[in-house]
Amino acid sequence: MDVRRLDLLRELGERGSVIAVARAAHRTPSAVSQQLKVLEREAGVPLTERRGRGIVLTDAGRTLARTATDIAVAIERAEAVWNEFVEAPTGEVSLVTFPTAGQMLIPGLLASAAAHPGLGLVLSDRDPSLLEFPPLTNDFDVVLAHSPSRPHRWRESGLAVAELLVEPLDVALPLGHPLAEREVLEPADLVGETWIGVPFGFPFQQVLTDIERESGATPIVAQRFSDTRVTEAVVAAGAGLAILPRYTARLSSSSLELRPLRGVSAQRHISALSRPDRAERPSVRLVIDLLRREAERFAAG
Repeated sequence: MDVRRLDLLRELGERGSVIAVARAAHRTPSAVSQQLKVLEREAGVPLTERRGRGIVLTDAGRTLARTATDIAVAIERAEAVWNEFVEAPTGEVSLVTFPTAGQMLIPGLLASAAAHPGLGLVLSDRDPSLLEFPPLTNDFDVVLAHSPSRPHRWRESGLAVAELLVEPLDVALPLGHPLAEREVLEPADLVGETWIGVPFGFPFQQVLTDIERESGATPIVAQRFSDTRVTEAVVAAGAGLAILPRYTARLSSSSLELRPLRGVSAQRHISALSRPDRAERPSVRLVIDLLRREAERFAAG
């Protein structure tokens, strides 16, 4: 079987449509369909089936697609061994980050990457929900993601996961708020307070859900923002309290009070996600190593 056709089958399984595969492979949909039909003849069994207006993988197709992933990993690993033998890690690495991780890690990453002249970085930012992080690995070599708990399910989905940082989540208060007199806050202290929340599906929402469970009172959420910089400004103006990540919120601590929360799990896990074949590239491994160092430096600072 042709390795390139196997890769198209894998892409169909991950992207879900021939049109999406064609766009990623810079081919026409008809060319992709033709190559998949050739692969099906080589395999001798149906690999796809009609569903609605599109096609999906059969059980045999999914099995062969998993084999295609193993082959892609083996090829990347072989190329990585050769590249390490003949030269230092080089090439272009694409990375997408969510906003607060970008604030923390990207400036230092750019500075440290400058010491590797053969390494090129192409950076972008998104602000997705929890479920939207894994699909980004189809289009970026490295995806910075965060989750309320350790990223087991991302590993279970077949992604390579490098855990970078565990960041505490604090309660942000406007200056002079009565609760700022306490060193640590508990769910019962927060009953009746107005909150500036996040959209449903974003990690910080879980903290408010846990506060409700422990206190028995439903939090009053006045507004919801995905951008923490907007949230910081609204809290500073006295419109409510918020759950904010400690390391980035402290950059605005002159206009906010930050207090740790006890009695619920108030932290987020920041990780770098990659498709397993891309994770074998020396340049990608170098970028993840630089991210680890920057995460350690930022947390210690």
